[in-house]
Amino acid sequence: MELSIKIGILLFATLLTGLSAGLCFTWTNAITSGIGRLDDLNYLRAFQHMNRTILNPLFFVVFFGPVFLSLTLTYSYKSYPAQILWPLLAATILYFFGVAIVTIFGNVPLNELLDKTDLQGIDLESAKSLRNTFETKWSNLHLIRTICSALSFLLLLLVCLLKNKGIPI
Repeated sequence: MELSIKIGILLFATLLTGLSAGLCFTWTNAITSGIGRLDDLNYLRAFQHMNRTILNPLFFVVFFGPVFLSLTLTYSYKSYPAQILWPLLAATILYFFGVAIVTIFGNVPLNELLDKTDLQGIDLESAKSLRNTFETKWSNLHLIRTICSALSFLLLLLVCLLKNKGIPI
């Protein structure tokens, strides 16, 4: 792969990973804690609406783009110095397992459970039960995504800085 293409992919992967980390941080820091103050039914409604709204092409590019770009980068850099390869490999593993896999096998099933629930006719006890099933588990899984995406972003920034210091890539 040509050097300029590798650098472009590295920069784009870093950008998307940073955007994803920012998205995760914002959800952790403001959104889930903010709607957490709502009563059970309004919490579930708000979360249901946000989950339905966020599923759009731009979200998928930002959230899942780093998986494909990081895997491409790791493969293309496999013969490069350890100073580049190890942080890149760590960033790829963190994002793949800590963000993509946690999302697919953790948060998405919870989102689907919530999405399939008709909140129009739900009684208050059922709303409380659903929230108890959903909220803590979803937030804990999301915290993993937040930490892993932020660490992945930092590692990709390190790779960019190392490239800038003249380590060949």
